[in-house]
Amino acid sequence: MDSKIFAEKIADLIFNKKGYDVRILDLRELATFSDFFVICSADSDTQVKAIADEIDRSLKDEGIKCWHKEGYMALSWVLLDYIDVVVHVFKKEAREFYNIEKLWGDAPTIEVEDPELRKKAVKVKSKTTAKVKTIKKKTTK
Repeated sequence: MDSKIFAEKIADLIFNKKGYDVRILDLRELATFSDFFVICSADSDTQVKAIADEIDRSLKDEGIKCWHKEGYMALSWVLLDYIDVVVHVFKKEAREFYNIEKLWGDAPTIEVEDPELRKKAVKVKSKTTAKVKTIKKKTTK
């Protein structure tokens, strides 16, 4: 599997457990140890663990094993190393403290939106647009 597609797949798995502020950093021109970082935030230790477990379980079900895991004891920052893609699941405060995005500031960054939120935004926008049209029709009569 292409490493960029793999990173995007992992980003989608993060949203299954309500992870947020998901970014993919492209390291291909900057580092030799990995192609991409996938970084996300969570609000609690429990959520950090749930996100990391979701990624690990889902990929393991597809025959993709994690090469190395760190951070399961403290649960403020869990790292999952899939060699071409390294996943960083941060508790919000830890992410602000370590600021990996600034450390790797030269890396092109992709912000990933939750597909469910995108669908809801389109539905809300559609309903709002429909109401505006209805109002316009009433005022022109």
